[in-house]
Amino acid sequence: MTIALLEWLAATPLAVALRRSALLYMFVNASHILSIGLLIGAILPLDLKLMGFFPSVPLSVVGPFLSRAAAIGLAAAIVTGFCLFSVRPMEYAGNPAFLAKIGLLVLGVLNAGIAHAGYAWRKSIAGAVTAARLRVGALFSAMIWLAAVVAGRWIGFI
Repeated sequence: MTIALLEWLAATPLAVALRRSALLYMFVNASHILSIGLLIGAILPLDLKLMGFFPSVPLSVVGPFLSRAAAIGLAAAIVTGFCLFSVRPMEYAGNPAFLAKIGLLVLGVLNAGIAHAGYAWRKSIAGAVTAARLRVGALFSAMIWLAAVVAGRWIGFI
């Protein structure tokens, strides 16, 4: 991002309002945390199911629900995260933990998109045995999303 764009973002009415109102900032921050909770709370059980845990729970029942819940959590986390980023964009853009978090988010979304677009996902949802590549992708997914949470917490300490 260019410096001019970051400066413009910091001067937007939303960013100014968030800096001026501790209550508004607290609400957006809490919403961000709840969004992350929804994302991780949906994606980890789905990943564990794909890896072979909970064999008595049908993927055809929980898979679509958990995928949608994770997508809603991700969308809300992106919106609230962007709001929080706008408060101090120059600082965040130079923060290695923030950059790691963004990279991990992109990787996690790509991994999920590839998994859900593939034939193995559709077969698994239909009741077939989960393919090995989907199991490996689920392990990779769990590691990515947990690392993104750690990187997000790391932001405040750098």
